[in-house]
Amino acid sequence: MTEVKHQGEVLSFWELLNLHKIEIPIIQRDYAQGREDKKEIRENFLGALFESANESKPIKLDFIYGNLDQNVSHPLDGQQRLTTLFLLHWYAAAKENKLVDEVIDIFRKFTYETRISSRDFCNQLVSKSISIDKQSTLSVEAIDSSWFFLSWKKDPTIDAMLRTIDNIHELFYDVEDLWGKLTGDNRLIAFYHIDLEGIGLTDDLYIKMNARGKLLSPFENFKASFQKLIYDENWDKDKHFLQTFAMKIDTVWTDLFWNNSKKNNIDNAFIRFISTIVMCRKAIRKSDNRMLLISNLQDDPNAVKPSFFDKEDFNYLCSALDKYSEVYSSELDLTLEFPLFQHRPEDTIFSAIVYEGQNASYPQKTLFYAQTEYLLNVDEFDKEKFTEWMRVIRNIVLRGDVVKSGTRPTIIRSPQTLDGVINLIHELSSGCNDIYEYLSTNNVKSSFAKEQVKEEQLKSELIVFDADNKKIIFDTEDTNLLQGKISFALYCANYDKANNFQRVELEKISKTISTYFNSDTDISNDLRRALLTISDDNGSFSYYNYWWSFWNVVSADKRCLLDSSLRALEFYIYGNNGEYKVYIKNLILKLLDDNLKGISDKFIPPQGMPNWKVRLIKEKDLLDNKCKSNHIAIPKDESCSYLLKSMRPRDIDGCEKIE
Repeated sequence: MTEVKHQGEVLSFWELLNLHKIEIPIIQRDYAQGREDKKEIRENFLGALFESANESKPIKLDFIYGNLDQNVSHPLDGQQRLTTLFLLHWYAAAKENKLVDEVIDIFRKFTYETRISSRDFCNQLVSKSISIDKQSTLSVEAIDSSWFFLSWKKDPTIDAMLRTIDNIHELFYDVEDLWGKLTGDNRLIAFYHIDLEGIGLTDDLYIKMNARGKLLSPFENFKASFQKLIYDENWDKDKHFLQTFAMKIDTVWTDLFWNNSKKNNIDNAFIRFISTIVMCRKAIRKSDNRMLLISNLQDDPNAVKPSFFDKEDFNYLCSALDKYSEVYSSELDLTLEFPLFQHRPEDTIFSAIVYEGQNASYPQKTLFYAQTEYLLNVDEFDKEKFTEWMRVIRNIVLRGDVVKSGTRPTIIRSPQTLDGVINLIHELSSGCNDIYEYLSTNNVKSSFAKEQVKEEQLKSELIVFDADNKKIIFDTEDTNLLQGKISFALYCANYDKANNFQRVELEKISKTISTYFNSDTDISNDLRRALLTISDDNGSFSYYNYWWSFWNVVSADKRCLLDSSLRALEFYIYGNNGEYKVYIKNLILKLLDDNLKGISDKFIPPQGMPNWKVRLIKEKDLLDNKCKSNHIAIPKDESCSYLLKSMRPRDIDGCEKIE
């Protein structure tokens, strides 16, 4: 037995069994490593043991945590490995005729706390003989034995043990002196045995650790390989054992996911957290093939591999896990009191990353990275400054390119755009403790979302110039129409520069936008009629010219009077290089003192306005009942218009002519 500082006792299985009785506690799930659907895990583990035994090559099997009570060790992590090692040692003893009384007595020290059938099977296995030759199928030999109860075939642990025994026989039959290699003083196959009771961990944590089950999930496979990498690279060599990855992944970090998991699988939570960190770190580090890696991890978080990490990435992951553990143990308030619109999580940004749905979206991962950067970069959490930082990132994340159909795909919808926004956030994070001060005094090198970043700098200047400007800027950002981008509202308020900012004017504009353009239902025929009364700066009453197609049926230009969605209105404002936004501005200025119906009712048509246009304004029935498509067709001479029954009518039937 060897003591290793901070890592417990280095023991072989046979040494541990000689020292203590091993009793698998009730909280452990069935022996799953031998299940039929765990073939890959089982073969990988047995393959490592075979290589060690066949080549006399020492191997360390990582940590076995246990609670030692009156010389009985209750393994709380490692039951799967211990059971497999028990079966391998039994096989070696049986094959080489080493099952004498004193050896059998030691084998009987391996037992199950309350599973009587599993306990009895293990006792019978070591006490009774089974014929072992090269052609034997040992599971059949056992089942056909007089001591085997047929009811045991239904026991999942016994069924799994029999399958493992067959695999052991296939691999190890030709290994010479297997028993000597397994039980010799050189500790060919060994592990670190940790007494958790001795370092003050509580019973409820034991249960949390074991409810997940070990070596059964993609996370556990990743974890085992990752811990080997950490050990091989000495990334944790200078840490006290309680501060190592191996310890925290099964204790304080387990607490983080357990306490926030509700009914969710925390193995999946770990994997999703880790893969998200990898995606962001690969973007920052400009690693080769990062676009493919980001895409693969977005499709399947389980594709994360230890080889994706270097020491710097490892340290960042540990810092992030530590910080979120601290945040949730101290009940720090990370709630955001402003809308995230289409990127709103069901609960928190953290829960969106690790629990909600199949996988978080690129924008949600962007928000998570921004949140993480703030937590890691500030010395003391300031809720107001945190909220301001997240608000700026929200505004950037929301800026998608609205298309003619009235939809706005998220700006972050590919590995390339995630790469761009993560690097932008990384640059901005140096000022996250006071983002408005930072943006008002620093140039931004990143070219990602340049137009929106420029707007964020402008707003920052207004806020730094006068803190009282903050509320109206926030209110305007949070309108359903503008969603973070307020350049149009500033345009309506005739904004010039910070020292000439008319806050009262923006307040009026913002209130009007919120009142008349708050939902899709607000894009109504009352709005269309009112817009027909509005001219641009050149006196043209043709707001509908923003959209064009040709109707061959009567050789006329098709025009859209505006589709029924806020996003269609947003496209109207920002599409076509903003050429037609003046119509909405002039309408809003009229709405400061009137309403949509009043504007239409009071409208006096100028001389020369076509009569069909006046009729569309004054006769409600025309748009309400005869133009459900919201599309019209206008001949070149503008002598009339046709109310189209659909967007693409094939004939004139049902398309009323208005003169």
